[in-house]
Amino acid sequence: MASPLSDIEPNSKASKLKRLRTFSRVLDRAIPIPGTNVGIGLDPILGLLPVGGDFLGVLLSGYIIWEAAKLGASKSTLGRMAINIVIDALVGVIPVLGDLFDVAWTANERNIKLLEEHLNFPGQRKKADGWFVFVLLAGLVILAVGLAAFVIMVLGTVWGLLTGS
Repeated sequence: MASPLSDIEPNSKASKLKRLRTFSRVLDRAIPIPGTNVGIGLDPILGLLPVGGDFLGVLLSGYIIWEAAKLGASKSTLGRMAINIVIDALVGVIPVLGDLFDVAWTANERNIKLLEEHLNFPGQRKKADGWFVFVLLAGLVILAVGLAAFVIMVLGTVWGLLTGS
């Protein structure tokens, strides 16, 4: 049985990359703002939802890392991609400011650029092993759960202050 991170045929890399570009565009810039070069994607829209929005945003962005690993991305590339997601998630928790940052940061598009750079120079970097990918993705899931728990605690505290309980 082949490993889920096994090498992919070169012809399918182009189609996977095209699909990932489209996915990142949907997450970061699906709806253009008229008269600007800015767009709003699903990620900033989800970020407006308390608790679940940031959780889903991290998981959807993590999918790009999973696919990048399957395409043979190196540890350094995947690590840089994860840092983009962590920055997006941590700042995204801040009400209003985080949502504005989410529109400008476009972590998913940044991650596609990192993947493209890696694919243009594949021989220079060793492909990440399965354990590294597992730990990286597990860390993102833990981050997503932690952010959701943090927001729930803050909302509970605010509710307690408002109701006097």
